[in-house]
Amino acid sequence: MNPVQKALWYIESHFGEDLSLDDIARAAGVSRYYVTRAFGLAMGCSVMRYVRGRRLSEAARALINGAPEILDVAIDAGYGSHEAFTRAFREQFGLTPEAVRAQRHLANLQLVEPIRMNEQPAADLPPPRIETGRLMLIAGLNQRYTCETSAGVPAQWQRFLPYLGRIAGQVDDTAYGLNYNADEAGNFDYLCGVEVSSFSDLPPEFSRVRVPAATYAVFSHAGHISGIRQSWAAIWGKWLPESGYRVADAPMFERYGEAFDPRTGLGGLEIWIPVVT
Repeated sequence: MNPVQKALWYIESHFGEDLSLDDIARAAGVSRYYVTRAFGLAMGCSVMRYVRGRRLSEAARALINGAPEILDVAIDAGYGSHEAFTRAFREQFGLTPEAVRAQRHLANLQLVEPIRMNEQPAADLPPPRIETGRLMLIAGLNQRYTCETSAGVPAQWQRFLPYLGRIAGQVDDTAYGLNYNADEAGNFDYLCGVEVSSFSDLPPEFSRVRVPAATYAVFSHAGHISGIRQSWAAIWGKWLPESGYRVADAPMFERYGEAFDPRTGLGGLEIWIPVVT
């Protein structure tokens, strides 16, 4: 079992208990940061949002089955008060617990069902090459995402493409998608950019990131761009846990060379993961 599978098994076996991110990371055999990144890439949602969704979905089932006391359901779902439970329940489903209990059905609720890992096909990635990357200055458009909102990345690229070739100090035609500043809640920054010779004379809306010299595991993604999440998930879910490497404290990035065609999404790209032994 890979770390994501271990995390899922542990969550499904314990989500009715007082479950923390530390507990899940310990069961998966990795750090809090690692399980957050790997789970988000594989599942498309953060670890603790999945835990909350599962708890509230089971609470909704208890309510339609006639649970007499909403506070008892709230406590079983890990909430210490009726008010806290109601806020979380309404945020998740758009209805109050009282309304769901009264309607006696779940047809209008988007429940979070258990995820079966065998339904998640792994990408078939060739082994990476290990390369020493040099210091780079990357400038472009930045946006912060959660695991759930990261589907907005393609639209961010569409906003950035008109700048290509018109950026002061642009080094070449290679584009970079930097993934950095990730936290344990599953949030991260993504920057669509290019390498520049200096940070002078850039558009005011641009962000600037110094990518330090580092050792990288470099993976080739040869298929359509729409499959890139599967490649990221395979790296974090399979290659990294088995490799003997750890992720270094530096931005990871996608590298789009001249062969990549942004109009068709074809041509291939590389995924660069900073690593240490």
